[in-house]
Amino acid sequence: MDADKIPISLYDAARARQLLDNGKAAVYRRYPLTIILKRKVDRAKPKPFRFKVDPGSKTTGMAVVNDLTGDVVWCVELEHRGQQIKNDLESCRSLRRGRRGRKTRYRSPWFLNRYKLKGWLAPSLMSGVYNVETMLRRLWPFCNITDIHDW
Repeated sequence: MDADKIPISLYDAARARQLLDNGKAAVYRRYPLTIILKRKVDRAKPKPFRFKVDPGSKTTGMAVVNDLTGDVVWCVELEHRGQQIKNDLESCRSLRRGRRGRKTRYRSPWFLNRYKLKGWLAPSLMSGVYNVETMLRRLWPFCNITDIHDW
């Protein structure tokens, strides 16, 4: 970003490191690493970028690709917490069933009045969706993302 906090074109890691070492820039945000220049620059038209997603069950790959040249500018592999969430929900379920089993009075069935809304996903799957959405929201203000594609 320039001194007015307006996004400019993306730098590669070596160029960003040089700017930081020479004192011409400072760290604005650590993740994703964003630097802010200490001087104003001439603003050219921002380059268009494409956000690509490769969804998976345990990890999801994400990349920002330059739309004009096809070069990968930024990429990351995101590890999901789906199995951890599933285990936590099963632990809560077993504790709840233990509490209910200790009571000897008659209990009416509690599972017959349930329904799922259209488009419902399991919490472990929704966690992966939310992780990708959060990463996209973090990147959006800093680069001109024009398209979102899956692999």
